[in-house]
Amino acid sequence: MGLELYLDLLSQPCRAVYIFARKNRIPFELRAVDLLKGQHMNKEFFPVSLSSRAKVPVLKDGDFVLNESVAILIYLSSKYQTPDHWYSADLQACARIHEYLGWQADCIRSVFGVPLWVQVLAPLIGVQVPKEKVEYNRTAIDRALQQLEDKFLRDKPFLTSQQVTLADLMALEELIQLVAVDHDLFERWPQLAAWRERVEAFLGTDLCQEAHGVVLNILEQAANKMLPDPPSEMQLSMLSRISRIP
Repeated sequence: MGLELYLDLLSQPCRAVYIFARKNRIPFELRAVDLLKGQHMNKEFFPVSLSSRAKVPVLKDGDFVLNESVAILIYLSSKYQTPDHWYSADLQACARIHEYLGWQADCIRSVFGVPLWVQVLAPLIGVQVPKEKVEYNRTAIDRALQQLEDKFLRDKPFLTSQQVTLADLMALEELIQLVAVDHDLFERWPQLAAWRERVEAFLGTDLCQEAHGVVLNILEQAANKMLPDPPSEMQLSMLSRISRIP
């Protein structure tokens, strides 16, 4: 059995892994996991041996199973000897990538996905996120975007170097989660808009459209009631996630 990737392209980390593998022509078998249908909670479809926390992405390489998107990206870059710009062998350049990824984990991961929950996912189960939480999150997003420009991008073409790295890929997918529900986002942040154009030009229009199609159409799907009703066990998990919104 060759390399298998368990992914749902509605998820930011899953899209990053998918794009990285496709861009670098890494052969893999896609195991699509529909999170809204609760497939990650179905032990027959998604055995606990793949992820004890029932989360994607998951990499399965023969008997070797790996969770967490950053670990998966590093594993793929090493095993398939992808171009050095992605994850540099230079100690300081590599440290800059990890500096960004650590900051993203603290300042973006719990923030940029919230508008999708507010506008699409919470209403699927009849829940409304309190207005004060929405406003607090909007402030947190603006603060993080400002830091993204000031701390990382500054006058460089990309976040940590002169070329695209894993940091740019992970950041792009978090920002696309915002774009899906806030289409004028980059009009307010022209420096980030120019950065996005550079990253997507490097990745290629076709690949970006392929990877982003699901999430960029999510509002239309919700408006046309095309999204599945999450199963009861999934709704409990969703309620738990909504309750953790600051």
